Amino acid sequence: MADRIERGFATLEADAEVRASALANLRRWLEDPAFIDYRPQLEALIEAGRWGVLLDSFYRVIPFGTGGRRGPVGIGPNRINPYTITTSVQGHADYLRRAGVAGGTVVVAFDSRVFKDLRGIYDPRVPNPILGLRSRDFAHLAAGVYAANDFEVVTVRGDAFLIATPELSFAIRHEHAAGGLNVSASHNHPDDNGAKFYTEYGGQPIAPQDERMAEAVAEVTEVRLMSFDESVARGRVRWWEGHRAYLQASLDRSLAPAARAARIVYSPLHGTGRHTVYDVLAEAGFDVALVASQAEPDGEFPNVRYRIPNPEVRDAMEAAAAQALASGADAAMASDPDADRIGLVAIHAGAPRFLNGNEIAALLTAYVVESHRERGTLPANAFVVKTGVTTELMAEIARRNGVQVVGDLLVGFKYIGAVLEAIQERGEFQGVRGSLADFLVGAEESHGVLVTAALRDKDAAGGALLLAELIAVLKQRGRTVVDYLDELHQRYGHFTTAAYSLIMEGATGLRRMGEMMDALRRRPPQDLLGRRVTRQVDYWDEDVFGPILSATDRSSRNVVALFGERGLKVTVRPSGTEPKLKIYVECGGREAGGDAGEIAAFAERANEAMARHLLAYLGIDLAPAAMQLSQLVSVENRADFGERFLPELGRRLGEATADELQSWAETRLRAYGKDPRFLVAAGVAAAIEERGWQAHAALLRRVFPEAA
Repeated sequence: MADRIERGFATLEADAEVRASALANLRRWLEDPAFIDYRPQLEALIEAGRWGVLLDSFYRVIPFGTGGRRGPVGIGPNRINPYTITTSVQGHADYLRRAGVAGGTVVVAFDSRVFKDLRGIYDPRVPNPILGLRSRDFAHLAAGVYAANDFEVVTVRGDAFLIATPELSFAIRHEHAAGGLNVSASHNHPDDNGAKFYTEYGGQPIAPQDERMAEAVAEVTEVRLMSFDESVARGRVRWWEGHRAYLQASLDRSLAPAARAARIVYSPLHGTGRHTVYDVLAEAGFDVALVASQAEPDGEFPNVRYRIPNPEVRDAMEAAAAQALASGADAAMASDPDADRIGLVAIHAGAPRFLNGNEIAALLTAYVVESHRERGTLPANAFVVKTGVTTELMAEIARRNGVQVVGDLLVGFKYIGAVLEAIQERGEFQGVRGSLADFLVGAEESHGVLVTAALRDKDAAGGALLLAELIAVLKQRGRTVVDYLDELHQRYGHFTTAAYSLIMEGATGLRRMGEMMDALRRRPPQDLLGRRVTRQVDYWDEDVFGPILSATDRSSRNVVALFGERGLKVTVRPSGTEPKLKIYVECGGREAGGDAGEIAAFAERANEAMARHLLAYLGIDLAPAAMQLSQLVSVENRADFGERFLPELGRRLGEATADELQSWAETRLRAYGKDPRFLVAAGVAAAIEERGWQAHAALLRRVFPEAA
């Protein structure tokens, strides 16, 4: 069998050491009695020749990313399963003991996920020990590990009430705990899960603490484990009772308690926000209506388009926006499954207007800063905090009103939490001085905001409260948040942002992302769409950003920023939690020139141009239509779309009926993701023009909805 596996791996585009590592790990899982339950499925994968799946599942132990592990549930060390969860928790317990914490308290939270193998990886005819595993099951395993290591666990009973990520952060501080764990994969695919660890101050660890935790996990050779029922019986588990205190932390940040006339439609997208965002808005006195089809926790996210419950993706807010428009509400809001990200759709001039994360950050900053300034309550040392890829409009608003800015942090809300902790401990961070009483707002571009220093992670509930309040204040004046945003651009300058993601699959994708970043450092573009690149900033530069503290720090600092003429800024980095390379473009300010429409159009074109430049390092030239596909589609599938799918589609035109084309397309595109015909609709629309298929346009628009 080993020879067969080795021959199969040899057919893949992978380094020899990657293949050797995968083979060694796979042999261990096939031979070690501890993994005997997984053997039938592994043998089925080998028999089916699923070498790509096996290589990616076994070539490494799933790494610590942003304070923990996150990825597909599955069989193998590079997947989330009882082995990788329990070894992670044992490593966390060992890390806490080494830090001098023994017998302390740990808060354990979990979301509504359940593994159903929606990707169709495993053979349904063969016993599968991971099928049906819930986040709750992983959390109970984790609680048993902590209990066996003499820690007390605070968690919740059953699945009726789930602790959201921000409430977990609050609970750690409220309980004076040694740390925390959330079993969740946030807004990832339903078949993903993860273990995200928190520090004693309620934030995620940063370098070098995260490296020390990762080292402790890597050194685990034995897991101490007690059953959950025994942990409860021995009194090592107790139940979280501080929900009311968590809600009050947001309610206390209200700036206009009388402004409650806004009507809000809200969706938790099948996640935990029903007890955070909804509870805060309802208790504050807003007229808030739930989207009934998405109100209940459901880890399959069945009623969210593409099963991507992420308010950064406007399609995820489709149902809430439609309900708001139909019911005459003022806005729609949604939060992701762990309720740390907030999405907003404003009803403006009778139509829905989706607000991106940078616009939300600017709105909240302006509302908080200007409200305090107008009332004369602006703290003398007031400050706001943002990451380096969050809009500069946020910084401009703050500085023009005499507010300090921490504004060039690495990507990840854990760095904003660390700033607050530094301010609390030392009263200073990178020249910004003050106390927690001076904190106004923290934000990142990916729809994460924080409006209270009572916790150390982004919180959709506090953001939703102040956004609803702003909507109500503006409504009294006959205006909307869209009007307000236009006014902010007039006062502070027009800033436009755009983002683009290149999803890269498996071990090969990880290597390719590294090659693109290396090439970008060596051979950056000299100009972008005619705007000369004047400066390159590499976050690995120790002369600028200080010494690299650990391997995890090096990974977090794998960021390159390019600055160009007329206010152009382009930032490129690999995601720390998902297999994608992320591109951020911002244009604006006094240097930009042109009107708002021109600036926005340039930002979008610059994003695509930068994506093409990065792909060119790999010798990849995607067809124009392939660039128009949903960013949820991987580069590999985009190449397939342009090189193979479109020619195949062309050969069927004029011969197949709409039903026959639809059936073929659903099967042919299955690997692209859920609802694949919708994912490729924009690409098909582009192909109609590029390939002269106008005579078949009506047929194609029936088969590929929204291909307009």
